[in-house]
Amino acid sequence: MFNLWTTKNPLMSMFLSGANAWAGAARGIMTSQAKRHQVAAMREGTKQVTDAWAAALTNAAPKKRTRKKRS
Repeated sequence: MFNLWTTKNPLMSMFLSGANAWAGAARGIMTSQAKRHQVAAMREGTKQVTDAWAAALTNAAPKKRTRKKRS
C-alpha cells in the first residue's frame, strides 16, 4: 500500500541538511565565543586574586602619616 506520509521528499531532505549544516556552524561559533569569554573571566579573576594576596603579604598598603605632637 502506498502511504504519502512515509515517502521520501528530496526537497525537504535538502532543506533539512542545509539547516543542520547552518545550525552546526552557528553552534561552533557560539561555543568558541563562550569559551573565549570564560577564559578571559578566569584570567581576570586570577589576576585580581593574585594582586590582592601579593599586596596583603608584602604589606604594600601605603602607611598613614602621623602628625607630630605640638609641645
